[in-house]
Amino acid sequence: MKVLEYPEGATSLDPDEMEGLKYPHIDMRKELDEIEQQNIQDGYNWLTRQRKHKDFLTEAFVKDLHQHLFGDVWTWAGSFRQSEKNIGIDPFSIGVELRKLLDDARYWVENATYERKEFAARFHHRLVKIHPFPNGNGRHGRIMTDVILEKVLEVPAVEWGVTLSGQEGEHRKAYIQALQKADNNDYQMLIEFIK
Repeated sequence: MKVLEYPEGATSLDPDEMEGLKYPHIDMRKELDEIEQQNIQDGYNWLTRQRKHKDFLTEAFVKDLHQHLFGDVWTWAGSFRQSEKNIGIDPFSIGVELRKLLDDARYWVENATYERKEFAARFHHRLVKIHPFPNGNGRHGRIMTDVILEKVLEVPAVEWGVTLSGQEGEHRKAYIQALQKADNNDYQMLIEFIK
């Protein structure tokens, strides 16, 4: 059984999920990060071709985005997780909680409830807290948030800083700490984290 090391705050994969790796020769986290980053770049290229009027606040789009960001690396990309993780809700509640988030986001958009950074903080935090997929939730959540900002609200995406994927250091620690504070409805640190 292949085991990879994970940075603090990252979601580990169970053996069944590891079986979904399309590159069985990979045994180092750095190699995995590199092929995932290439797939994410391909996902960005796919995003640039998406029509402006497409409904981005749907479960189908959330799954489709994950598939395009990670589908060249993982067989389960774009499919909701079936296992419990160190973060996230019960797997059986993912669909319901995601629907609530997307409905709330639609309301926030239609009623201009939050300014750009607070919208980003609240949406991103809730999506990461749901943790719909076996892995890639933070990266997917940041990109999904930016998609809504740019293509739905028609405002600039936020600057999340460095990629944060698999990176140790003060920036990643601050990001994790900001998400943890948001778990207690204190969004200020996450709002300040966002540029």
